[in-house]
Amino acid sequence: MARAIMIQGTGSNVGKSLLVAGLGRALTRRGLRVAPFKPQNMSNNAAVTADGGEIGRAQALQARACGLPPSVHMNPVLLKPESETGAQVIVQGRRLTSSAAGDYPALRAGLMDRVLDSFHRLARDTDLVLVEGAGSPAEINLRARDIANMGFARAAGVPVVLAGDIDRGGVIAQMVGTAEVLDAEDRAMIRGFLINKFRGDPRLFDEGYAAIAGRTGWPGLGVLPWFAEAWRLPAEDLMDLDRPADAPAAGAAKIAVPRLPRIANFDDLDPLAAEPGITLDLVPLGRPLPADAALILLPGSKSTRADLAAFRAEGWDIDLAAHLRRGGHVMGLCGGFQMLGRTLSDPEGLEGPPGVTEGLGHLQIDTVLHPEKQLHLRQGSHPASGNPVEGYEIHLGETTGPDTDRPWLQIAGRPEGAMSENGLVRGSYLHGLFAADGFRAALLAELGTPASALRYETEVDSVLDRLADHMAAHLDLDGLLAMSGEVNAPAG
Repeated sequence: MARAIMIQGTGSNVGKSLLVAGLGRALTRRGLRVAPFKPQNMSNNAAVTADGGEIGRAQALQARACGLPPSVHMNPVLLKPESETGAQVIVQGRRLTSSAAGDYPALRAGLMDRVLDSFHRLARDTDLVLVEGAGSPAEINLRARDIANMGFARAAGVPVVLAGDIDRGGVIAQMVGTAEVLDAEDRAMIRGFLINKFRGDPRLFDEGYAAIAGRTGWPGLGVLPWFAEAWRLPAEDLMDLDRPADAPAAGAAKIAVPRLPRIANFDDLDPLAAEPGITLDLVPLGRPLPADAALILLPGSKSTRADLAAFRAEGWDIDLAAHLRRGGHVMGLCGGFQMLGRTLSDPEGLEGPPGVTEGLGHLQIDTVLHPEKQLHLRQGSHPASGNPVEGYEIHLGETTGPDTDRPWLQIAGRPEGAMSENGLVRGSYLHGLFAADGFRAALLAELGTPASALRYETEVDSVLDRLADHMAAHLDLDGLLAMSGEVNAPAG
């Protein structure tokens, strides 16, 4: 019979996703069949599954850590923000609706059955389901109709381990405060705790560790030191792409990426961030695009027309035109590809009010948005270098125009992308291009930087192995397994 344990956190970004990935790899290496599960995620960084669905990027990394292909059942509810007050609701891999924040609690109440269905589907084929919470169970204002934390744990009967982040300070208060605000039944679901992101000698926290155990009655599973290589793994949060101070020095070739307000699928940037020959400059709002960039890369967007308006409001359209006059290269992926064209039409109001937006005009293409989302895993090649590429498509819309007669990729036996007549501007719908070592080397050559020895996909797996070693050395994995509970088959 399958067992399950849930990692909840004292707050957002305490490291729950990385904990599940590392635990998944460590326990899989023990011979267990392990699957990750997150009832509800909120992210515009999505992964495409083999059956044409989408889930959070973190769950795809966790699946990889467990040696499994990503499944829509690993993240049955995915919220993709479209504005400050609304999000697209993806259920078991497919778009259900778009919902205003104020309307979502009522909608959420009807999603628990779908969440439990996915959870039990995973449990049927595994020894252990590692469940990741969202945010914090201490957000008791969200407890009614909750499906992400204690609401799920109670409905599925899954015991909880609470993780705290000592790096941000106040971890004793995080732990004890969480215990204090939970009602008795929710509090009873917590079987133990662990401390994450400790810098220095963990023994220095012995008294604090004992204080948490004494005040909560929960046994501890260990103090996990800071894992310095976390930035080398595919990021779900854009801020995680920032190169930390202790990372190797950045390279000479600068690639500038505007941080669009609704930037999406920025896992495209992960291989570039890991490449020693590149400085990846994530340009925030309020700062011009750098004049010394070799390449300006326009990333994907969840709301392309709105992000295009923001791009212009920042004056980045002027910076981009100046960059091209200097002979610089420009590439657009997915939404960024659409922005580079002449027009972007949304006749059905899929991303806001119906209408047509003038594009940046650097590619002779036009895009019309259609309701049916394209979700495909793709393989192909880059004919100019002869290198294979693979990735995924996740977009609304169809793009046509004269520059599509200059495709620069071959995908699934058909031409893909568009290129300007002078060859300086390219665009494509294929995400994941830069993970292909040969293609990335060809791009570096164009930018005047020698190819490195980086083998990106191999390195990701190596970092996951080192993360698993790190957790096995510092956490009580046997204690964690002992705290897990049996998954009971659903009634009927």
